[in-house]
Amino acid sequence: MKSTKKFTQLVLGSALATFGLSAAAMAQDYDWPRLLVIGTPGTSTGSFASTNGWGPTLQEETGTTVRIVPEDSEPMRYKRLTDREDIAISSVSASEMAAQTEGFGGYASAKPLPQRILWHHNDTPWGFVVSGDSDIQSLDDIAKGGVRVTSGVFSPVIVAVITEALPGFIGLSPEEAQEKIEFVPASSYGENCRSVVEGKSDVAYCSPISSVLSEMEGSPGSIRWLPMDPDDTEAWDRFLNVRPMTIPTKISFGVKTAQGVNSMTSNFVYSVPATADTDFAYNMAKWLHTSFDNYKGTHALATRMSVDLFREFLNANPIPVHEGTVKYLREIGQWTEEDDAWNEEAIALMDRWIEARNEGLKTAAEQGVRADFQDEEFLAIMEKATEGLPAFRSRL
Repeated sequence: MKSTKKFTQLVLGSALATFGLSAAAMAQDYDWPRLLVIGTPGTSTGSFASTNGWGPTLQEETGTTVRIVPEDSEPMRYKRLTDREDIAISSVSASEMAAQTEGFGGYASAKPLPQRILWHHNDTPWGFVVSGDSDIQSLDDIAKGGVRVTSGVFSPVIVAVITEALPGFIGLSPEEAQEKIEFVPASSYGENCRSVVEGKSDVAYCSPISSVLSEMEGSPGSIRWLPMDPDDTEAWDRFLNVRPMTIPTKISFGVKTAQGVNSMTSNFVYSVPATADTDFAYNMAKWLHTSFDNYKGTHALATRMSVDLFREFLNANPIPVHEGTVKYLREIGQWTEEDDAWNEEAIALMDRWIEARNEGLKTAAEQGVRADFQDEEFLAIMEKATEGLPAFRSRL
């Protein structure tokens, strides 16, 4: 944002009067926008709460007015970021960014526009849990057969993990899994996880940061987590065929029984349009790094925004990072030539998806087919337009 010297002095004076800022805190080379709007999922989410935690610190230290806007509809938040441009930053899962780019599901008829990662927001670890006195010591024991595994029918994603991804990891086809594994239905997340301590099932797919896991950990016999070997690339390759944006990780937070166990994570990031100003992205990245100690205590998830965790995420991330963030990370020694290579490939892949989907929309319009993600004729046109394009997938 460009401004005259007089205008800058007025803004600085106003900020000092309003926030009681020190001259040192306001002495910056970058003119921050007067208003910064950040979109997050709804008010009941950790994304909304944690962004509300660090937002006031940014406002206090830079003088920009920060507004956190909850928008529960993922397609609408995507539209507001990329098309309407009435929010500048969006909190979104990396897997959702991939779906938005690829036009998956409800995004099929959305206007295709490219995005970039600005910074890491948080990570949600997941894993396979058993009761503490279970005879099952590894995931390979499940492949032997006769094991009950909870299938959370309340979530299509969890069903896919249990009936396809997990069998793939342990070398079973979905058909073999149906023969060897007893799938125990659960109608809620709490029921899904508690099943292993209540004796209704042997294995469940849960997140160790969930409150129900603390309850389970305190139960008689406690609980254990089954490790997923990060070096077994063939197993992970089969798992990623079903859940392509999952990232192998060593769990570092959540219930004590999970910490230190090799498993997986699903990451949230802050995204910006690909057209976002380089100076803005650079200075946001710089602030998020250099002020981390000032805001990390505002919410538990804010502790997941360190540059170290961002760097760890980048080691497997397949989504393009904004050039302003790249510039800053390079300056502080957190970006390499190898990163340049995969990031350029990621940008090229995103461009291919955007171009192909725009061609599909053009074809549909020329044929008089309404762009509607529930219209089979439209979906057939889009499928043909994007045929052969590889999906975004975590890098092992």
